[in-house]
Amino acid sequence: MSLAAEAFVSQIAAAEPWPESATLYQPLKEDQVLLSDCASSLAVQTYLRMCGLPVEVMYRANAEYMSPSGKIPFIHVGNQVVSELGPIVQFTKAKGHSLSDGLDDVQRAEMKAYMELVNNMLLTAELYIQWCDDATATEITRPRYSSPYSWPLSSFLAYQKQWEVRRKMNAIGWGGKTLEQVYEDVNQCCQALSQRLGTQPFFFNKQPTELDALVFGHLFTILTTRLTSTELAERIKSHSNLLSFCRRIEQTYFEDKSS
Repeated sequence: MSLAAEAFVSQIAAAEPWPESATLYQPLKEDQVLLSDCASSLAVQTYLRMCGLPVEVMYRANAEYMSPSGKIPFIHVGNQVVSELGPIVQFTKAKGHSLSDGLDDVQRAEMKAYMELVNNMLLTAELYIQWCDDATATEITRPRYSSPYSWPLSSFLAYQKQWEVRRKMNAIGWGGKTLEQVYEDVNQCCQALSQRLGTQPFFFNKQPTELDALVFGHLFTILTTRLTSTELAERIKSHSNLLSFCRRIEQTYFEDKSS
């Protein structure tokens, strides 16, 4: 997001308090949503819960096409629609809700670097496995992505999306990678995250930041999503502190304490 865009979003957002009617949109949970979109949606939900901001999750078959950026998820707050974690973090910060205000400049730069690592490695690996691994694309991705639509539109949309993702993979140098190389990239990313986390409850100090929300969204989704192979989840399971981290956030922000 450009500085001018950030300033514009901040000016609009600051004018109104966070409403009780805020809504988050994502694809249909049971039959349609894919690993990468589910992870991104969970990251935003986690971030908003960490901020103490209420949001109702709405499932729509055409959520991707409703989004102003074409990316999932997006939130509808008052008369504003904002998509993806980064712009949503800026939007909430303008309303006085921030998880990273306590960080100094060096820590904030480090946090952003790790968030880039997660997006460049984990998110890209999720997209690669969904659309570039033939077994996963055939058995899981295309059937789920096209499930809300009737033939021939269903087939057209699924293959169009696959073509778009594969073109992106070629553009960023992932097109020629093998599945094993992608798994190794994920392993290196998890190793870096595990080393940074260490024995701390969160990545920075004892309070969560947007990095914690992002990492949880991706790791938890990978651990709980059925794929044609368990290899991706196994890379995470080899780091016990990342498993404990996921369980801790799940217990703190998602389990019903009243039961």
